Amino acid sequence: MNIFIQKFSFFAVSLFFLINGISAQPPSGYYDSAEGLYEEALRASLHNIIDNHNVRSYSQLWSDFELTDKKPNGKVWDMYSDQPGGTPAYEYTFFSDQCGNYSGEGSCYNREHSWPKSWFGDASPMYTDLFHLIPTDGYVNGRRSNYPFGEVGSASWTSTNGSKVGSNNTPGYGGTVFEPIDAYKGDLARGILYMTVRYYGEDSNWPGSAMTDGADLLPWAISLMLQWHEQDPVSQKEIDRNNDIYQIQQNRNPFVDHPEFAQQIYDPTASLSDNSQKKSIHIYPNPATASGHINLQWQSNTSVDELVLTDIHGRIVLKEMVNPAQQQTQLKLNNIEPGFYMILLFENQQQIAISKLLLN
Repeated sequence: MNIFIQKFSFFAVSLFFLINGISAQPPSGYYDSAEGLYEEALRASLHNIIDNHNVRSYSQLWSDFELTDKKPNGKVWDMYSDQPGGTPAYEYTFFSDQCGNYSGEGSCYNREHSWPKSWFGDASPMYTDLFHLIPTDGYVNGRRSNYPFGEVGSASWTSTNGSKVGSNNTPGYGGTVFEPIDAYKGDLARGILYMTVRYYGEDSNWPGSAMTDGADLLPWAISLMLQWHEQDPVSQKEIDRNNDIYQIQQNRNPFVDHPEFAQQIYDPTASLSDNSQKKSIHIYPNPATASGHINLQWQSNTSVDELVLTDIHGRIVLKEMVNPAQQQTQLKLNNIEPGFYMILLFENQQQIAISKLLLN
C-alpha cells in the first residue's frame, strides 16, 4: 500500500466517525452488566461486553497508528525508544519510516505484538487487535522477540531508552524476559490484562508461552502485571488511546476505564468488605517469597487454634494447629507455587478471620 492510499485510509476512518457522531467515550451503561461482580464472573462479563470488535486488516494498522499512537510533536509514540521528559535518541515519521529492513536501532518502526503472535498461533482476530499492537522500533522489537515481559536482573542487552533483555529477576520464572522502562510498564500490563478478558474462553488452540496458558496468565505473571498496573497508573496517553481505538474497533480496554477491575478479577479477596474480620490478621512480609516464611499476628480477644492456607479455588494448601494461648505464629511456606492465597483462622472449627496473601 503506498503512502497516499494509507493517508487516505486514515482520513476516511476519521471522517466516518466524525460524520456519524460516534462518541470517544463508552456509551452510557457500557459496563452496567459487570457491576457488583468479582473474579471469574467479572472476567466473563467484561468479555461479553468487549467481544466481537471490528476487526482490522494488518495493513490498516499503519494508518490506525497515526490516530492511536501520535506524540504531541506528531511523531510516532514508540514506548521502546521514547524518553518521557527527555530527548529520545531517534524519532519516527508516520508512513515514511515504516519497516522495511533494519540494521540497528533508529532504522524504522514496525508493528509489535506485545502479546506475541506465537502465543496465540498467529490467528485472527488477535493478530490485529490494536489493544496489544503498538508501533515500535523494528530492531528493539526483534530483540524483544517473543520473550515474556519481566524484570531483568543482569541485562544481556539494553536499548537506548533503557529497555532490557536478560534473565528474569521475578520469582516464579528464571528464563529470558524483556523489561520496558518504568514509565510504560503499566501501559503494557493493561494491554496484557485486556487480552486475558477479550479472549476469555476463545483460547482452546493457543500454544501458550512461559508467561501464559492460553489466555490465562501464569501465577508469577499475574503478580507482576498487577504490580506494574499499580506502580504505573493510567495516564492521559492511555485514556486518549483507549478512546481512539474505540472509534476504530468499537470496544474498549476495561482496565483503562476501570483500573479497579484488575484487583477485582485477580485478587481473590477483593469482594470481601473491609471489616474487623479482615483486619484481625496481620501478615508480614506480604507479598512474601514462596520459598520463605510469613509471620502472623491476630487480635488478643481471639483464641485461634487452627490456621489454614487455601488457594484461590478454596483448596487447602497448608493446615497447622496453633496454641490458643498465643496471638502469633510463623508459617513456613515450603516452596508453594507463586500466586494469590487466603489465610483463614479458626476457633473451635469456626472461621473467625480471613486475609489475603500474595506469593512471588
